Amino acid sequence: MLAAFTAGLLLITVSELGDKTFFIAMILAMRHSRRLVLVGVVAALAVMTVLSVLLGQVVSLLPAEWVHYAEVVLFLGFGIKLLLDASRMADQCDLTEQREAEAVVVKAEKHWANTSWAVVLEAFVLTFVAEWGDRTQLATIALAAANHPLGVTSGAIIGHTICAAIAVMGGRYLAGRISERTITALGGILFLVFGAIAAANR
Repeated sequence: MLAAFTAGLLLITVSELGDKTFFIAMILAMRHSRRLVLVGVVAALAVMTVLSVLLGQVVSLLPAEWVHYAEVVLFLGFGIKLLLDASRMADQCDLTEQREAEAVVVKAEKHWANTSWAVVLEAFVLTFVAEWGDRTQLATIALAAANHPLGVTSGAIIGHTICAAIAVMGGRYLAGRISERTITALGGILFLVFGAIAAANR
């Protein structure tokens, strides 16, 4: 269980820094109560994690050999893709994810009221939609299919909470200082490591 917890924590924490949901949380926190935004974002990511782990448990019902090879291919594939993406990036910070998040928030703000519940719900919906189908969701499904589900769930939720708290509390300061190239490369290396571990644990 400890190994599953550590895997979920590391994978999510590294992968989620500087991604679209990180910037959505940051931008919302500059417009509304940080506490309310954090509640909505963490709730969305926790629900997403639980759903992903449940899907992973369904996947685990498939033949073990299929699950094993799928996990290895998924992690190695993501790792190689992320390293290739990082190699094509400029050294300076890339603001693409931030601009996309700003566009999403600006569009959504036209349709949401400014009450406490509306802020929490807006943060929840925008985060949930942005995270659905993301590589970290697929990685969580793969981890849960081959590892202890409670360990993966708790590790991933804590990882999401750490990233959300950083975005809400200090995201504005970090926004111009996060090197997307570095974060992407670290994520790629981490995926390759998990792929190698999965391959070795057959």
